[in-house]
Amino acid sequence: MVRVIGTAGHVDHGKSRLVYALTGIDPDRLREEQERQMTIDLGFAWMTLPNGESIGIIDVPGHRDFIENMLAGVGGIDAALLVIAADEGVMPQTREHLAILDLLDINQGVVALTKKDLVEDETWLELVRGDIEQLIASTHLADAQIVPVSAINGEGLDLLINALSDVLDETQLKQDLGRPRLSIDRAFTISGFGTVVTGTLIDGVLQVGQEVEILPVGIQGRIRGLQTHKAQIEQAVPGSRVAVNLTGVEVGEISRGDVVSLAGLYEPTRLLDVHFRLLPDAVAPIRHNQQVKIFLGAAQRLARVRLMGMEPLRPGDEGWLQIILEKPLIASRGDHFILRRPSPGATLGGGRVANAHPKHRHRRKDALTIKRLESLLRGTPGEVLVQSLISLGPTQLRHAVKHAGLAAESAQQAIEELREAGMIRILGDGPINEGSEVLALDNSTWLDLNKRIADELRAYHEKNPLRLGMPREELKSRLELESKIFTAVMNKTFEEGEVVGSSTFIRSRDHTIILTNTQQEMVDELLERFQESPFSPPSAKECTKAIGADLLAYLLEAGRLVQISPDVVFSTGVYDEMVVEIRKALNHENTITVAKVRDRFNTSRKYALALMEYLDSIGVTVRVGDTRRLVKD
Repeated sequence: MVRVIGTAGHVDHGKSRLVYALTGIDPDRLREEQERQMTIDLGFAWMTLPNGESIGIIDVPGHRDFIENMLAGVGGIDAALLVIAADEGVMPQTREHLAILDLLDINQGVVALTKKDLVEDETWLELVRGDIEQLIASTHLADAQIVPVSAINGEGLDLLINALSDVLDETQLKQDLGRPRLSIDRAFTISGFGTVVTGTLIDGVLQVGQEVEILPVGIQGRIRGLQTHKAQIEQAVPGSRVAVNLTGVEVGEISRGDVVSLAGLYEPTRLLDVHFRLLPDAVAPIRHNQQVKIFLGAAQRLARVRLMGMEPLRPGDEGWLQIILEKPLIASRGDHFILRRPSPGATLGGGRVANAHPKHRHRRKDALTIKRLESLLRGTPGEVLVQSLISLGPTQLRHAVKHAGLAAESAQQAIEELREAGMIRILGDGPINEGSEVLALDNSTWLDLNKRIADELRAYHEKNPLRLGMPREELKSRLELESKIFTAVMNKTFEEGEVVGSSTFIRSRDHTIILTNTQQEMVDELLERFQESPFSPPSAKECTKAIGADLLAYLLEAGRLVQISPDVVFSTGVYDEMVVEIRKALNHENTITVAKVRDRFNTSRKYALALMEYLDSIGVTVRVGDTRRLVKD
């Protein structure tokens, strides 16, 4: 168990110096940072609390020009260390950093009132404390302790450490969802080791030796080593700061915000459905199709927003957005994000991802879509799983659980409750749990799919009354289902009895073919011609001319005729008789020629050749030179 704390606060309020005083590690690792005495990029340190727990500290830049670097570091923290200088009090970036922490739902933290050694007037100190209490009163940090400290003489550091320890005791551990992802905030090369990436691990465990994938670029690699706080480990747990030594990956192939995960767990997305809160002091409303920068994990992307509902969103408003990304990133349901205006830079607001993989752009002001997204974001595990199935359509149960972002125990309970309530359907056999590969869909989608099948078949039967049923491939194409899903759906409908099917055709249970008197007479006359000349019957063209294409298709589908080539048709009984005779001949003589077949049935070469080529095609015979041999009995 390794917790992570992130600093926040205005530039030059003593964040880095405080981190150094607490840990003995200078988080300003860049030469420019040390020369300018100002944090520019993320810095990292660690310390051991009195209870023996080791914690990591992410030090972020406070200058407004580097706010985007700050956003890359605070996404995965457990608690915040808000730093405010006693001699200056609340400043612009204090407010902006606090707003960002609030948008990210960082609800645990401590306020360090630094530079106490510079303030001799206790009245001034109390005034600053009062301003801070007023500032944080309406945020998640409303109950945070305010601890005056001095990084110069060490005053208050013990109290600060105890306050941090108390806060972390009350902070819920990061869950192990079995889907590890590490959003990369640094990538570099170490001589003799190769590529190393760092980040805060969430949602699962990483182990030495695992094959991993760098997303969204899709590069494959392997974990050569893991470190936390410069200590070698075999396994990294959710919530910890981790350095990952990768083989098979070049540092130039990696960018900040890329994600390390196991293959097949995550898919890049360029479309997000999100709930968004615009800050009350935002510089302007959010308008439809406005360009923004989105920050999620350590990633940042240019994007455009589509408003779903009211237009525009005014400062202080909340609403639903669909975000269209210029480049893909990795996201999951429940992830927090921040939106900023690209230029001039300003934080607009933030929120949470409800659906990381929408199938399409939603219609504006679609109340049903918004209702479903609300269930996805705030519902019970069962409601979330149902909405995931609605969003995905028929899919493997494990995919729905992954899309819902549910932990194993919650997912299993949700599956059992939904099955008992008849709210989901399982297609196929196999174990039914959060990792199951059986297909599942919600009941409303199942009923809608059944209605579509019934409507398609009804329309087909009305248009083609002489056909036994709709070809399977045609129905699959109309339903726009993958082959595996289509087969599972149809097998389930066959079980329920409203639809009847074979390997070739599918029909409604009540569909029957009734010929008119005229049609029956035409069929009878044609079949008499087949009886009169069984081995040299009418050609397919002659059949079509005599009874029409629809009636001919009916006789073929009903099994009364067999078409063995574009032009040759036999009655089924005669065809079966000819196959039996040819098998007998081959069992006796081993080989047979087309001429012998012609003579045996007193027919022409056209019919004999068509028959033998057909038997070759279905694997009864095989051609060897000018002869045929029997393949199987």
